[in-house]
Amino acid sequence: MKSMTCRQLGGACDKIFQGNTFEEVAELSKQHGMEMFQTKDEAHLKIIYELQELMEQPGEMEKWLESKRQAFEDLPTD
Repeated sequence: MKSMTCRQLGGACDKIFQGNTFEEVAELSKQHGMEMFQTKDEAHLKIIYELQELMEQPGEMEKWLESKRQAFEDLPTD
């Protein structure tokens, strides 16, 4: 199992997500992002809007996602 924070995943806080795969951690992060969107957390909303802009640029979201996947792979196991 590995751990990453919201901030390590490009987010705005130090909430910790744990999983055996990047996909597990990414899903937990996505759920957290949706919760922060619903509560209108300003710091997280800023990041969400930045990611939405990134998605509009062909290939950029894939590069961003791959960099986060590589960061997960480089982490030691908990």
